[in-house]
Amino acid sequence: MTRLVAGLRWAVFLLAVLVLNIPVIVTLLTSLKTTLDINAYPPVWLFAPTLEHYAEVLTDPALDFPRYLMNSTAIALGGTVLALGLGVPAAYAMAKLGKGTTTILPVVTNLRALPLVIFAIPFYLLYQALGLLDTRLGLALISCIINLPLALILLVGFLQDLPQEIEEAARVDGASTFAVLRHIVLPLARPVLVAVAILSFIYSWNEFLFGLILTTRSAVPVTVGATFFITSWGVKWGATAAAMMLSVLPPLLLGLVSYRYLGRAMLAGAVKG
Repeated sequence: MTRLVAGLRWAVFLLAVLVLNIPVIVTLLTSLKTTLDINAYPPVWLFAPTLEHYAEVLTDPALDFPRYLMNSTAIALGGTVLALGLGVPAAYAMAKLGKGTTTILPVVTNLRALPLVIFAIPFYLLYQALGLLDTRLGLALISCIINLPLALILLVGFLQDLPQEIEEAARVDGASTFAVLRHIVLPLARPVLVAVAILSFIYSWNEFLFGLILTTRSAVPVTVGATFFITSWGVKWGATAAAMMLSVLPPLLLGLVSYRYLGRAMLAGAVKG
């Protein structure tokens, strides 16, 4: 009976995974079909896979898809580093020094709950005035702003549970606030920092709206570049599917590799002494 229940549980789990990932599976199959098989009716399910569309996407100089990948990598890394660089000292000031816990933190987190599209025009006008349109730095700053509320929520929650006695012992030994933050808080907060970094990278990589609005050529991210195969002459379904699969591969692999550690890191709370 136990084996039957376990088998049914796995069957339901696999069915749910299959249903939820139908769009990804169809896109993957499309990227491996020839153009003739893609346009066949009724749809062809048994076919000889080909990598011609991936070769087209990665090697055609007119498409410039590798540059889109590099742009997304630079933007995601830049946004993650900036979010951590600003989030760590801000979270420490809020959790340990009582600065802005009842004012700044609620405002920042509530602003993140608003639809991002309402910020599109103000950011466009601001970036136009500052010369940040179509730059990696501009999109990295946007990614930082988007990810900072998440970083503050996770870090403030962790630091509030950090025993005050640990810091007091260090201060008795003459440690400054910076030394306490660097040598005590940061090592203890490493799991949460990793969680923030992973989530920030994934969210930055998947950002589409501001990449579409604030870029034209030089800093186009991969999420926007994947749509360039849809032209007025038709849709290159094979190349589009290949580009989409390549664009989701980095966050997908990162999530698969780190999901167990990520779950433990996000639940990291009190430090037991």
